[in-house]
Amino acid sequence: MSGVPLPGLEELLDEIYVADERVTRDEIVRRATAADLPAETLSRLDALPEGEYERDEVAESIRLMSAERDA
Repeated sequence: MSGVPLPGLEELLDEIYVADERVTRDEIVRRATAADLPAETLSRLDALPEGEYERDEVAESIRLMSAERDA
């Protein structure tokens, strides 16, 4: 990924984090699946550890996973 955003991720996070400050990984994955996001984006979201995330935490976790994968 190396700095290239995952397809559909920013739009999804904008929709999810309108009213909620923290959202579970399962809810993020459920909404991404319902939005029919590309497989690459779904697989990265599905790789997030269980728990609740703030918007910035999702983006940072994805960035770290991508950096590890690209290293």
